[in-house]
Amino acid sequence: MKPYILVVDDEEDIQLSMTGILEDEGYRVKSASSGEEALKELEQEEPEILFLDIWLPGKDGIELLEPIRNNYPDLPIIMISGHGNIETAVDTIKKGAFDFIEKPLSLEKVVVTANKSLRFKRLEQENQDLRSRVKDDYVQDLTGNSSAIQKLRSQIEKVAPTEAWVLITGDNGTGKEIVARSLHKKSNRYKKPMITVNCAAIPEELIESELFGHVKGAFTGADKSHVGKFELAHNGTLFLDEIGDMSLKTQAKILRILQEQSFERVGGSKTIKVNVRVVVATNKDLVKEMREGRFREDLYYRLNVFPLHVPCLNERAEDIPFLLEEFIHSYCRENGLKPLEMNDQVVEALKKYSWPGNVRELKNFAERMLIMYAGQKIDLEHLPTELLDNDSDVGFEQNSLNRFEDPIDFKTARAEFEKEFLIKKLNQFDGNVSRLAEAIGLERSYLYRKLKSYGIQNVNGN
Repeated sequence: MKPYILVVDDEEDIQLSMTGILEDEGYRVKSASSGEEALKELEQEEPEILFLDIWLPGKDGIELLEPIRNNYPDLPIIMISGHGNIETAVDTIKKGAFDFIEKPLSLEKVVVTANKSLRFKRLEQENQDLRSRVKDDYVQDLTGNSSAIQKLRSQIEKVAPTEAWVLITGDNGTGKEIVARSLHKKSNRYKKPMITVNCAAIPEELIESELFGHVKGAFTGADKSHVGKFELAHNGTLFLDEIGDMSLKTQAKILRILQEQSFERVGGSKTIKVNVRVVVATNKDLVKEMREGRFREDLYYRLNVFPLHVPCLNERAEDIPFLLEEFIHSYCRENGLKPLEMNDQVVEALKKYSWPGNVRELKNFAERMLIMYAGQKIDLEHLPTELLDNDSDVGFEQNSLNRFEDPIDFKTARAEFEKEFLIKKLNQFDGNVSRLAEAIGLERSYLYRKLKSYGIQNVNGN
């Protein structure tokens, strides 16, 4: 796609001469004769470069400079100045203009300035991409030697260099975004950005604007134009996280755009073409979602070109020591802490725990232990009670069932079970009713009434 330049000048001869020379240099050029006309053009499509005359009918270039800079901070603005306002032109540089050229125009100077500003803009974009990649590099590799992770790593190596779209599935906290970043890092698009959209975190009424962008005035509160995620991901990777939480209405629009690789900003009429590789992730069973009418079948088959499944942490417990080492070293480096040591008994206990929050829960655990015990040796006594209670939970449940072998009505059985459950859990939390209420999902006042009704007054089974 040719770089787009907007020329704003009220002299038709200047418009024609600049358009001719810039088009000869491979640019796509539009012109506007006033500030108001220029703003309308900007709302339809943001140019790569803006040439802006200082003297214009209505709003002049000085008045337009600040709002354009605020709404389009990455847009290089080149001021066009007459002999009598060179000082003014220099002042615009201080206010954010990229450069200025004098009238009568030197067409050679026009071309040199345009090329220079375009190179500068693209260099800035490359620097931003590089900073983003450097920041994320340390989380873009999968950690562990389990057979499940080795298989996943092998699949990533095969699909990453292709243009195939990928559907990543897995429970919350398993590391689906890390898989997506690894795919992008190993792809042929790695020099371009990976743009992430959390579909579950964006309100339904704003998701179209977030994905496709909008023009100024498209809806209440749209006080400036906005570039959408699809446009930002041009020639790179678009990662749609939690795709299963997207409404059917938005799914229909996504399907059309994915097929055509083109769209219009909300409130705009200009068709924008992009080239993006799409990677999506979900913690939902999309086949079940399709059967129940919550996910479009045609979109599912469009996205599910190459499926990748990220295993739960309890399916790859042998990776826990490697993950812990990575999290501990990373957190110590970021916060200037001394690492801690965990003996073999502690590591074995961690392997036996079910980790319902998966790798994210393990990472949080490592950070919490470092905050409390940095530089120390960790024994079983340092671990939170819930991490040591796997076997006792099974025994507790089995013993409770054994006690009810004799004929007993359901109401009594439930009451007996609740009483034993609360006594056991209260012991785990050292009698702290507030912590227990939070852990088992009950209101504290309701839990107090329950404890009182069963005559449970303190810990240790009394």
